[in-house]
Amino acid sequence: MEEVTKILEAIEAGKPQAAERLLPLVYDELRYLAAAKLAGEAPGQTLQATALVHEAWLKIAGEDRRQWQGRAHFFAVAADAMRRIIIDNARRKKAIRHGGGLKRVNIDDSAMQIAAPGGDKDEQLAVHEALDRLAAHDSRKAELVKLRYFAGLTIEQAAEVLGVSEPTAKRDWAYARAWLFREISRQHS
Repeated sequence: MEEVTKILEAIEAGKPQAAERLLPLVYDELRYLAAAKLAGEAPGQTLQATALVHEAWLKIAGEDRRQWQGRAHFFAVAADAMRRIIIDNARRKKAIRHGGGLKRVNIDDSAMQIAAPGGDKDEQLAVHEALDRLAAHDSRKAELVKLRYFAGLTIEQAAEVLGVSEPTAKRDWAYARAWLFREISRQHS
């Protein structure tokens, strides 16, 4: 570790080759620090230790003329850089555009029924009008609704007709039903 201190002094003195020699010497220790920091994070963390080390290294290496006060100072700066990256990642995930503040709600089929094709005419008209708006928004999902709702096809059959996988058809169907339900509810309000 004495070599790390010498390399930090060389970096401080402005020797460009010194930085290239530093990362291989401290990489394992930085990775250990990163793994320890991420271990304390909530489940579902998508940031990996290797990526965290690389991002922290880019922050540290990008700072011109930092005055290093030895090995301990270097690792303290690295730990702080990792902390900032983790916090920035958490803020980004919590942002509204990433669904921040929204909670996942599982809705079963009965909670989101749209009018049956042979039922109430007002409901059928509402579905038709909402379906036109969905088609302007996403034509494939609108086609799926037509195949399921009006032609009575199963998810498997509709997926085959549309040329998409069954999981894609299921996701599209869930999205389309929720979208139509919201639009129809908005119309009635």
